[in-house]
Amino acid sequence: MEARVGVSSHSGVVEGNTRKLLQPHQHLRSVQHPPTVQQQSHIGTVPQLLSGGIAGAFSKTCTAPLSRLTILFQVQGMHSDATALRNVSMWREALRIVNEEGFRAFWRGNMVTIVHRLPYSSVNFYSYEHYKTFLKSLLAVESHQRNVGTDVGVHFIAGGLAGMTSASTTYPLDLVRTRLAAQRNTMYYKGISHSLHTICRDEGFWGLYKGLGATLLGVGPSIAISFSVYESLRSYWQSSRPQDSTVLVSLACGSLSGIASSTATFPLDLVRRRKQLEGAAGQPRIYKTGLYGIFSHIIRTEGFRGLYRGILPEYYKVVPGVGIAFMTYESLKKLLSTSE
Repeated sequence: MEARVGVSSHSGVVEGNTRKLLQPHQHLRSVQHPPTVQQQSHIGTVPQLLSGGIAGAFSKTCTAPLSRLTILFQVQGMHSDATALRNVSMWREALRIVNEEGFRAFWRGNMVTIVHRLPYSSVNFYSYEHYKTFLKSLLAVESHQRNVGTDVGVHFIAGGLAGMTSASTTYPLDLVRTRLAAQRNTMYYKGISHSLHTICRDEGFWGLYKGLGATLLGVGPSIAISFSVYESLRSYWQSSRPQDSTVLVSLACGSLSGIASSTATFPLDLVRRRKQLEGAAGQPRIYKTGLYGIFSHIIRTEGFRGLYRGILPEYYKVVPGVGIAFMTYESLKKLLSTSE
């Protein structure tokens, strides 16, 4: 009996000690897998697509006036000489739009922007999450491992692939949006369906994909820089100041990532816009060479600064625009994932 009691009491002590030893490991396990990771894994395909689509459409609607000013500045050099361009400013162009076309003209082409942004942003955010997951699994990167170089590389590549995927699938709508927004007083294109029909009639089916090469060259690095800068800044911010609001962090990091990506890829975006408008409304072609020839023509006729024509309204647009997009996406994703 005494031996049996001794053994049982000894085993009880061992079990108690074992439980105490296991508790820290259980605590570490809970720290290594924060609730945010579990929350992201529970969001379904439809809510995720919906979050990305609404985020993009809402962001573009908020910044539509600045987006139109950017497009008008980008294409001014196509039909104006360098002397006339020196007298053009953002505020004069804004006043001209209000006086000649009315205040609502700032949102000209915004309906096609929404139609374009809903699928574009849905595919962009959705494919980015899946490319990121695939690359991490390919490189065997665990969520609790801290490897800054690998993380940045994964975000950069996933962002570039996501940008090219979304741009390719929705490109005709992007071209239509550019042509509607670039119109001034003469309304050659009268809506989405009319624009698609007119472009196919005047330029053939492949006219809907005019400028796709320049778009992919620009949007790939642009989205890659945007996502990698955003993810890096957000990760650093949250590790340094975990008590800050996630909405504020997403807004600030998204704005900074937008500035970085726009600065790096703006010349390609300008060439893309001009390529999209080449031959529009029955006008003769101006650029009869490839992308290199267009770059050379712009530098020769407008100077190096011509490659950054419209960068000021672009900055004014991307600071709130990209920030709003990331903030809305993260907020909706969190809301829809917790409600499942």
